[in-house]
Amino acid sequence: QVQLVESGGGLVQAGDSLRLSCVASGRTFSIYTMGWFRQAPGKEREFVAALHWTTGSTYYADSVKGRFTISRDKLKNAVYLQMNSMNPEDTAVYYCAASRGDMLTTGYDYWGQGTQVTISP
Repeated sequence: QVQLVESGGGLVQAGDSLRLSCVASGRTFSIYTMGWFRQAPGKEREFVAALHWTTGSTYYADSVKGRFTISRDKLKNAVYLQMNSMNPEDTAVYYCAASRGDMLTTGYDYWGQGTQVTISP
């Protein structure tokens, strides 16, 4: 099992930046891919970004490309989501996820509890 704990959410204004953190514990050696997802009120959960743990390769949803950056700290078993130029459409609960396979947008095995991000106009 892998446990994921997110932090860093909050309320910011449009145009501001925010950085989310996710720390993994447990059987972290089994992690192949880590990702960030978000779910806005009344909407389905959507893919935001993913990172291959070994290679560091990154992938982004078109809606965040150029504004968000996913990164990792292998020593801390942590993954981060730097969010810049935020707008109210980015308001959502953000979830960290981990996969034992080569997954990008679906098929993750472990999920964090989520952290609320709210962008005011």
